[in-house]
Amino acid sequence: MVHPKEKNNRGKFKWSRNLTTSLFPILYEKNWSALLTILVIITTIFGNILVILAVSLEKKLHNATNYFLMSLAITDMLLGFLVMPISMLTILYEYRWPLPRNLCALWIYLDVLFSTASIMHLCAISLDRYIAIQNPIHHSRFNSRTKALAKIALVWMVSLGISMPIPIFGFHDDSKVFKNGSCALVDEKFVLIGSFVAFFIPLTIMVITYFLTIKSLQKEATLCMNDLDSKAKFGSFRFFPQSSLSLEKHFIHSPNKQSGTFRRRKMQSISNEQKASKVLGIVFFLFVVMWCPFFITNVMVAFCKEVCDKDVIEDLLNIFVWIGYLSSAVNPLIYTLFSKTYRSAFVRYIQCHYKEKKKPLQLFLMETIPTVVYNSQQLTQMKSFRKESKLMAKDYSTRTSELHDLQETLKSKVSNMNEKVSYL
Repeated sequence: MVHPKEKNNRGKFKWSRNLTTSLFPILYEKNWSALLTILVIITTIFGNILVILAVSLEKKLHNATNYFLMSLAITDMLLGFLVMPISMLTILYEYRWPLPRNLCALWIYLDVLFSTASIMHLCAISLDRYIAIQNPIHHSRFNSRTKALAKIALVWMVSLGISMPIPIFGFHDDSKVFKNGSCALVDEKFVLIGSFVAFFIPLTIMVITYFLTIKSLQKEATLCMNDLDSKAKFGSFRFFPQSSLSLEKHFIHSPNKQSGTFRRRKMQSISNEQKASKVLGIVFFLFVVMWCPFFITNVMVAFCKEVCDKDVIEDLLNIFVWIGYLSSAVNPLIYTLFSKTYRSAFVRYIQCHYKEKKKPLQLFLMETIPTVVYNSQQLTQMKSFRKESKLMAKDYSTRTSELHDLQETLKSKVSNMNEKVSYL
């Protein structure tokens, strides 16, 4: 016979064991979610701080595009500091708002502001690069650091203007930002209009201008290569004329040499632009891939009220928003993989070396002077020209000395004739 107290204790133990068993998967899932979100937050903050330091300290990165990337890094860093931790907190509280009610509108405002600023920065980068390639002289004239900062300020003003209605209406009527104890935008019209203004329209501009930029670069590269090939057929790589080294022929070939150098520099510039476009293309692509699911689902909420399952939509939005946040952590990794300047700077900063070591002059010249690519026929010509150039240089020096002697002789003869004329 079992004592009633012992039976009651067994019942309590069995109930507590069942409760622990039922709660363990939830706690386990929450712990994993919290761990993943913490990793995203740390990577976002740390990586974007490195980008800000690199653009601030590295002189090689002082240009308009990198100033935009630094401002984008500031945006992503603030997102990691102010928005992501609170979003992680809501996950731990099963998406219930754990903070004072009046902070909900402020948190949504910051979330929308930084997310909008990110897409606006990428749109501005794509548009600015397209204008620079289409009209390089005008752009270079007005592409100072001050002008770049003015453009960045305009991007922030547009982002502030788009997100400002949230705190205005949210503080006045918190029912617009609260839904069943959760902090989220409730007004479907604002969600729909905001999705198009803050994401889809800038996305369209960014994609169009990016592909136009790629097309322009390919066209310029083709024209430049055709020009180089046509010049190579007529022997534009000759250092000296084959017949003689008269002054007339020397000066005829000097402009060709200068124009060849200019074309090679132009090709190098186009190559650098193409490399930068590839890196930015990866940044654009990942941003679109990571944020599109969230905004597409946002639009679906407004159009399929009765057909769509609200619980499924909410679960998808909670997942997709963190995929979008992940794009803020990915950008520094892209710079590290594809940019040697960023990579070397990040390594030095992690080692607490904030100044680049000065290189010897010879090594510096070897790295900075652009190399010229020649084909096999041009290389054989260059070898023969090197041998001939030594003999021609000697011939040139003797001829110049002979010309100098002849000039002195003529001067003396002219002076003698003048004396005779004056005597007569």
